[in-house]
Amino acid sequence: MNSSIKTGLTFGLTSGIITTLGLMVGLNSGTHSKFAVLGGILTIAIADSFSDALGIHISEEAENVHTEKEIWMATIVTLFSKMLFALTFVIPVIFLDLKTAIIASIIWSIIVLTVLSYFIARDQGNSSARVIFEHLLIMVVVISLTHWIGDMISGICMLE
Repeated sequence: MNSSIKTGLTFGLTSGIITTLGLMVGLNSGTHSKFAVLGGILTIAIADSFSDALGIHISEEAENVHTEKEIWMATIVTLFSKMLFALTFVIPVIFLDLKTAIIASIIWSIIVLTVLSYFIARDQGNSSARVIFEHLLIMVVVISLTHWIGDMISGICMLE
């Protein structure tokens, strides 16, 4: 696989998983509102996808080793992989109750991040178990922190 495509795909999928799932968990904890979670997912799919794509674009330019074609390929693949993956979280939120949708989204994220991590480890000749554990641990930290922050905000709002 072309390195520009690999860069955009791995960055877009990872960011799509971590950012969208973190936002969903935090909004759910803070609001328990299906509409807030759905709005958050759509916002991530649009605004954060473009933001990440621009970030990759500028990062690739700053390295000063890539052709213009490679830079744009990484940019476009980042944009669409992040956007399309983030939008997959809409499906459980629409069709399931919110608590079940959050659980389904966490399971979906674990599966995709595990598969992605396995292929990254295999390509680098590293232990897949170590790489998968490392990446899933970061996901658990994000889920835990955003859940805790959502609970804090919900508690503060109840005091008013």
